[in-house]
Amino acid sequence: MITIAERLKIAYSRIAKAIKNSHISEQKVALLAVSKTKSSTLIREAYNSGQRQFGESYVQEAVEKIVELSDLNDIEWHFIGPIQSNKTALVAANFDWVQSIDRIKIAQRLNAQRPQNLSKLNVLIQINIDDEDSKSGCKINEVAELAAYIATADNLVLRGVMAIPKKSEAFEEQQTSFAKLKACFTQLKSQYPTIDTLSMGMSNDVEAAISQGSTMVRIGTDIFGPRN
Repeated sequence: MITIAERLKIAYSRIAKAIKNSHISEQKVALLAVSKTKSSTLIREAYNSGQRQFGESYVQEAVEKIVELSDLNDIEWHFIGPIQSNKTALVAANFDWVQSIDRIKIAQRLNAQRPQNLSKLNVLIQINIDDEDSKSGCKINEVAELAAYIATADNLVLRGVMAIPKKSEAFEEQQTSFAKLKACFTQLKSQYPTIDTLSMGMSNDVEAAISQGSTMVRIGTDIFGPRN
């Protein structure tokens, strides 16, 4: 049976190959291991294999694992799921990053509820890049107002954008969606010096995402196996 360490090695090799094929100078791509529904034991195994960044989508489940793994000092927790108003305090108090801010109300609550003894919360704006009714994320024409608020928030740092594009098996269609997100990222980066993260690409579209300039891909199944 293939181990998590071996799966991680394959994932990093896949990323390295995609970077080589992208021909983007000095491109660096981080791997976010999506660990939602996976046990603390599996996360610890990935950590012991060198992985440090983990993504969670379910607040209560995530907080339990964060507590269980609190001895891992340099682990980095990213919240990547939809955020309900009644869960913002838990997210603000337990995560290092939030990749799924899609409205000002949520940004305001996270800013107000971030404990003062913690460093500022790194945040990404989630954009509904293909305007799908089934997807979370703000519309492209709402990004500027949301970014402007986050940039002035005392306890938040605007680091970039994230999206989950429409499903497609066609490489060119995947690239089209990612190119739209890259354009938003480039525009924001010209306005805000803290922006450096373009979170796009998952197990089925890593190559297309990296070809369009992704700086972070989110991979779960290829590391931990099928979702529980």
